[in-house]
Amino acid sequence: MRRPLARVLAGAMTLAAAAAVIPLAQARQAPADGVVIGGKPVKAADSPWVVALSSRDRFGGTRAGQFCGGVIVAPTKVLTAAHCLGRQVLGGPVESVRDLRVIIGRTELLAEDGREIAVRGSRVNPEYDPVTNAGDLAVLELGEAVPARYVVPMAGPGDPAYTAGTEALVYGWGDTSGFGDYAYGLRAAGVTVLSDEVCREAYPGDADGRYLPEAMVCAGADKGGKDACQGDSGGPLVAGGRLIGLVSWGRGCGRADSPGVYTKIAPLTGLAAD
Repeated sequence: MRRPLARVLAGAMTLAAAAAVIPLAQARQAPADGVVIGGKPVKAADSPWVVALSSRDRFGGTRAGQFCGGVIVAPTKVLTAAHCLGRQVLGGPVESVRDLRVIIGRTELLAEDGREIAVRGSRVNPEYDPVTNAGDLAVLELGEAVPARYVVPMAGPGDPAYTAGTEALVYGWGDTSGFGDYAYGLRAAGVTVLSDEVCREAYPGDADGRYLPEAMVCAGADKGGKDACQGDSGGPLVAGGRLIGLVSWGRGCGRADSPGVYTKIAPLTGLAAD
């Protein structure tokens, strides 16, 4: 069953609805010490454009309120997944989240380094389709600017980083096992960009979702075990030093037959730059 990869606000949905959106019982065969799923610890200083979305009011202080990831694409702009700002995740409209912040430059969520910057405004891609997850992108406007060195360039149409076989990294603070073992430190997993044919075969349009090559890119590992998972939504997929995707959805986490599906950045660079 398809699952978006945000942490969902406890009590925001019925148990039945929650199971339909995040079927952890179907999650994978990942190593017990897997991180992100099959990744490794990394330092925020080495990838300063990776950020955590936070609301302690909605998600508590145990993990500094982290519920999704994001990526800095301009001094005052962060991209994340549109579904991260939805009612199913936040329990209400994004405007009602008074303490929505972006955590920047912090490897460990409970550390005191880095910065927490208030979100001044948000825009969801008007073409976002919550049924198919096509166009799963939102833009957050920061209340203050960050240095230009925090910005990651975005891949445009025809970028060779989308070529099947390209090595990429996915980043996040999400579930490291598929069973609710959330990370406190930033992790990255190496995955391989897969061909549209392979992605279509994995997601032909049944109950698990349909892969749409014009709007999505998928990536994984031949034997599974490397993937994004719950809590990683909106985080970056980076190849060749450029942002090529945002964590969006998939089936389970780290399954060999179920690569992670990412929002393709190339068609949306105009929206992100506005």
